[in-house]
Parts: sequence; structure tokens; C-alpha cells
Amino acid sequence: MNAGSTSRQTVGVLALQGAFDSHARALTELGVAVREVRTPVHLDDVDALVMPGGESTTMSKLLHSTGLYEPLAARLRSGMPVFGTCAGMILLATNVLDGRTDQSSFGMIDIEVRRNGYGRQVDSFEDEVEVAGLDSPFHAVFIRAPKVESVGAEVTVLATHRGVPVLARQGTVLVVSFHPELTDDVRLHQLFLSIVESAPAAA
Repeated sequence: MNAGSTSRQTVGVLALQGAFDSHARALTELGVAVREVRTPVHLDDVDALVMPGGESTTMSKLLHSTGLYEPLAARLRSGMPVFGTCAGMILLATNVLDGRTDQSSFGMIDIEVRRNGYGRQVDSFEDEVEVAGLDSPFHAVFIRAPKVESVGAEVTVLATHRGVPVLARQGTVLVVSFHPELTDDVRLHQLFLSIVESAPAAA
């Protein structure tokens, strides 16, 4: 799918906290219908979901307090495509190291991640990352990023940084440890949309 093309799908952006507006702009640029998701009823009209960066423990609490957690878990288990960036990666991982006891994750991709594995806010950095299928590097912005410690056999690693996986896919789940929405490069959003378009209808 190329920039400027349109999709018949509606993509939700989890809008509880974090840089959800930047994701919405990227998807809109690609001609996609976008819906901000804040309550369970908002899930009814979306075919896929982006879970943005932010603070994973805060997002976890908000998912529960808004009543979103269980209906979202059900949609994810039914096969709804999802793209998790930074905190979104943490929320989708099967195992979170150094996570708080009151923090929930959906366990949708077989990876083990360490919260703030690249350091605190002052340790943020940017670098060029080679991504499988892209003809030029992607400029990656790492901000309090999770670090992937291990991946399961069914996970496909699409990019690494200094030997550490930073972009991975399992089925209709795509996760990235950096912030693609903070650049003008929409190629990772395009990649997600290709997953959405090819995904079988959810049960």
C-alpha cells in the first residue's frame, strides 16, 4: 500500500495516553479512516488498532478503569490486527521484566521485554535501522524504549539495533520498540496496513 492510497478498513488508535495523535495523522496521510478509541463502544467500528507509546503502567490502569481491557483482549484474541509502538509493545508482550505487579499485558506476541531497557528519558537517542522489506534505512527514535530480551519461535524479527530485535511480527501482531510516528516516514504504518488488508476476517 502506497502513501495516498485508500483502505476500506477503519483503524482505531488507542487514545488513552501517549502520542496517539501522531499515529492518527500518519494513518490519515495514507488515506485510512481513523477512529480514536477511548471506550469499549469505540471498538465496535474498528477493524484494527494502533497502541501508541506513552507510559505502559498508566495505560494499563486506564485500560481497566475505562472498561476497555476485557473487550479489547477479546478482539485481539479473535485476530484483530494490532500495531504496538514502545509502550504498546510492552502491553502486547507475553512477559514483561521489571513490570509493576498491577500492570497487565495482553500476551499477544511471544516476546520478553524489559521496560525502559534502553535507559531513562535522558538516554533517548536516534539511529538508522535496517528493516526487512524496506529499500532504505528507517530513522528510529528511541525514548525510554523497551528492550526485547527474547523472542519465541513463531516471531519474525524484521529489524534489529546492535543485535537486539526492535521490530517484530507474529501473525497479525506487529510491535516496535521505537517511535515511528515521530518521523515523517510512514513506511511502518504502511507495513501494518498491508497486514490489516491481508488479515482474515476476525471471528
